[in-house]
Amino acid sequence: MSTVDGRAGEPAADSTTVPGPVAPRTVLRRAAARLATALAALLVLAALLLPNDIDRLTPAAFTRIPVEAPLALLLLLALPAKPRRVAALLGGLALGLFTALKLLDLAFDSVLLRPFDLVLDWSLLTPAVDYLEVTLGRPAALAAVAAAVLLVLALTAAVAWSVRRLTTLAARRRRSAIRAVALISVVTISAGLPVAASATAAFEHAQRVRAGLLDQRAFAEAAAVDPFRDVPGAELLTALRGKDVVLSFVESYGRDAVDFPGVSSVLAAGTQRLAEAGFGARSGFLTSPTAGGGSWLAQATLLSGLWVDNEQRYRTLVASDRLTLNKAFQRAGWRSVGVVPGITRAWPEGEFFGYDRVYPADGLGYRGPRFGYATTPDQFTLAAFHRLARGGSPVLATIPLVTSHAPWTPIPDLLDWSALGDGSGYRAAPPAEDRTPAQVRADYGRAVEYSLSSLISYLHSHANDNLVLVFLGDHQPAQVLTGAQATRDVPITVVAKDQAVLARTADWGWTPGLKPAPDAPVWPMDAFRDRFLSAFGADPGAK
Repeated sequence: MSTVDGRAGEPAADSTTVPGPVAPRTVLRRAAARLATALAALLVLAALLLPNDIDRLTPAAFTRIPVEAPLALLLLLALPAKPRRVAALLGGLALGLFTALKLLDLAFDSVLLRPFDLVLDWSLLTPAVDYLEVTLGRPAALAAVAAAVLLVLALTAAVAWSVRRLTTLAARRRRSAIRAVALISVVTISAGLPVAASATAAFEHAQRVRAGLLDQRAFAEAAAVDPFRDVPGAELLTALRGKDVVLSFVESYGRDAVDFPGVSSVLAAGTQRLAEAGFGARSGFLTSPTAGGGSWLAQATLLSGLWVDNEQRYRTLVASDRLTLNKAFQRAGWRSVGVVPGITRAWPEGEFFGYDRVYPADGLGYRGPRFGYATTPDQFTLAAFHRLARGGSPVLATIPLVTSHAPWTPIPDLLDWSALGDGSGYRAAPPAEDRTPAQVRADYGRAVEYSLSSLISYLHSHANDNLVLVFLGDHQPAQVLTGAQATRDVPITVVAKDQAVLARTADWGWTPGLKPAPDAPVWPMDAFRDRFLSAFGADPGAK
């Protein structure tokens, strides 16, 4: 009997070891690790490819090759282990924060048609929270703020973790990673595949920061040049002596709105109704410095005759001694009042604009329900102006109407003027929920119809031969309603019974009636102050 391996009767063992079955836990761990790696790669890829312009937010945007990825990977692989880990963590945190910034860009672009300004726009977050609180309630607003903060933190942490994980795996397979980078680069170049560079957006932000810093001095110098600064009051606005003048900004009343069937009908019917009562009207367009929001920028632009398109310019303006339209009327002997239902807190800027008295939201005597963002229905605001400020010496009233502010629901009814009282007779209505884009657009149209109907009805019911009304939009509504290609033009109309007033605007070329023709003249909004003061001053031909 032979012996093999010292054991009698047993064959020699095979030199190849056959692995035993893998434990289910190990299989799950490996699958989870591969899934985590895949998700990390997808997250980093999405962070690099995410555009910061809503027009470019399409599926095609995520089919490109991010040029930063291979370059960053080669740089990281060239570092020793410890510096590589630190660099990967810092780079991941930077990419996460930059991704959050691109999301903020998209949010601003969808509403204001521009990206977020890193220097100037932080103050706009407070009005945004106020809007949420008014339209959704304080608990929902706080929840939204908390969710936004958590999203930024979670996104930054997730991207940082993903970058570090991918870097660690690439370092373990250095040669394979370098070969993969080389292969991707060759294929991309030879095949002409589309590429993307997130650094472009970062560069654009840096350019805007630099431009903003340089703009502050340029704007201050422009504000110091004013041909009307030293004009005596006796020579200002001579053609309007004895008139009450109302300057009304209609929230979100943009060029696109005049083509809505309902709005167009209101304007046409209003033109006829006012003509039968002896009124004439002329209409044109102004180009607003803002869109989707920022009403105070548009109002400051029109009243000051300076282009105010950001917070820095606004702050510089209100710290200056610029002659506003309000101050010009003041100097010429008018009482200057602001009936501003959108003001719900201290407003020191009122002194700069030149108001003898400001009637804020809580000074209008309204005791009725709130309709969306608006503190008071526009009709009640106009009635409050008539009750509180008209009568006695001539008055210049600046009145922003806010019922047509987003979210454009609910919309109050137009009531009989004698039945308004303190507003407690208004019927409260819940806001519409889960609206389609078409329904939001329809609600916007109805809100503008209400605001314009309130103005037309006020003129018909309360005007006399010595009332002059100038009403205009402050800006176009959000891009979700107008589309990406919309202009920033807004309608403007002058209404008066005294034909001598309208004759002063003859050389403006504006359209007769409340609705401007599509080819009506378009001025930049900052040109209005000087054109108005020239037309109604001692020398209407002055330019």
